[in-house]
Amino acid sequence: MTVTAMLTVAPLDDAAVDFDAEIAKAIDALDDFDVRYETHPMETTIQADELSEVFAAARAATEAVDASRTLTTLKIDHFREETLDVDEKVERVEQHLQRPARSDR
Repeated sequence: MTVTAMLTVAPLDDAAVDFDAEIAKAIDALDDFDVRYETHPMETTIQADELSEVFAAARAATEAVDASRTLTTLKIDHFREETLDVDEKVERVEQHLQRPARSDR
């Protein structure tokens, strides 16, 4: 089984909060869990073997943000009967493109 998730955690409505520092705290919290992650400009991709591990990691990331209000978005792709690594997902698309799935601009 493979669980792939897209996680976004952001502080809201608090001008005194250092946005980037709080995002870093959320990402740092993921290290306490058995997840693989990669951060992108608008979200962090998470991969785990268990759904419960993704939920626990997302909760910890949310709680790590020190703000009066936090917005968390979690989108989950749960493969229950097979294992599909995040790299393999991208490689499958790149095979069809016959090139990397990114531009050099």
